[in-house]
Amino acid sequence: MTAIGHNIKMCRERAGISQEELALKIRVGTQTIQRYESGEQTPKLQTIMKISTALDVPASELMGEVYYAAPPELDQKSTSV
Repeated sequence: MTAIGHNIKMCRERAGISQEELALKIRVGTQTIQRYESGEQTPKLQTIMKISTALDVPASELMGEVYYAAPPELDQKSTSV
């Protein structure tokens, strides 16, 4: 799996949407999303921009090093000590 493929998958899962939903939002086939996430195919820059918009994340987050997203419940800072 490539870094971008891993990041797409992590951000998609964090957003709580399926591969099918993401495919519909960016107007590609579900298999295309599967190929991106597995690293079999690399999305073009224009597609990366569409994915970043659909997932509401910066494109740089998708293209950067492997991104390990914390689950939403862990993403909030704890105020108790």
